Amino acid sequence: MRFGRLSKLGLALGLSLLLVACGSGDEDTKNKEVNLTYVEWDTEIASTHVIGQVLEDLGYDVTLTPLDNGIMWEAISKGEVDGMVSAWLPQTHAPQVEKYKDDLDDLGENLTGAKLGMVVPSYMDVNSIEDLTNEADKTITGIDPGANMTLATENAHKVYPNLDGWTVLTSSGSAMTAALGQAIEKKEEIIVTGWSPHWKFNAYDLKYLDDPKGVYGDEEYIGTFARKGFKEDSPEAYKVLDNFHWTAEDIESVMFDIMEGTDPKDAAKKWIKENEDKVAEWTKDVK
Repeated sequence: MRFGRLSKLGLALGLSLLLVACGSGDEDTKNKEVNLTYVEWDTEIASTHVIGQVLEDLGYDVTLTPLDNGIMWEAISKGEVDGMVSAWLPQTHAPQVEKYKDDLDDLGENLTGAKLGMVVPSYMDVNSIEDLTNEADKTITGIDPGANMTLATENAHKVYPNLDGWTVLTSSGSAMTAALGQAIEKKEEIIVTGWSPHWKFNAYDLKYLDDPKGVYGDEEYIGTFARKGFKEDSPEAYKVLDNFHWTAEDIESVMFDIMEGTDPKDAAKKWIKENEDKVAEWTKDVK
């Protein structure tokens, strides 16, 4: 009888230890899951796939979730996703930062020297927004309707009276670059909402139109944000995001490969293989 009681006690203790171990395993697994969000702009497709692949190589179960710009910020603030590397500041996404700042962790810049504005082929005989008259049938080819750059362009007539009566044709980043390429092939006039870094400046001879009234702001940087609590839940993944810094040349090389038809994941793997020293800096604090 005593042996039976000891056996039952041992069995119960074993089951308890097993349940604790399983619970710990579930927690560890959860901490190895990372969900990064991004807007489907060429820059953000490139950067998100690179940092996502770096985390995957470290053993994380990574999900990359494309969202509309406004929804992206809201999702991070609500903790529905873990973070992103897609914030254009200090001006473009300033409204979103102001709205959600209390529910976000700002990890700072990951790329400097960014710029946005109206872009035209260099063969067009116009150099400033305030000099536009009736070029391109008074149409500006934009990107997605939810982008802050689109909203700024739609409201540009308020500070540039010469744009009164102009139309902003909203589409997507890929549709905009496709229209740009088709127009250049025919040497037609076209005005697009553009940004750099971007592969189109390597592919075509382009220029920004001067923006003397500052509709698009000055030089920007691209920043990294995470949800509140991500640092505590996944400290090492958080460190990687915090360490993530690269250059316009880096991101443009990934963007160019994607534009040439390489799958974004494969383009990210290629860049990582060719830049092991830089990646080692991002992951230096990870065990």
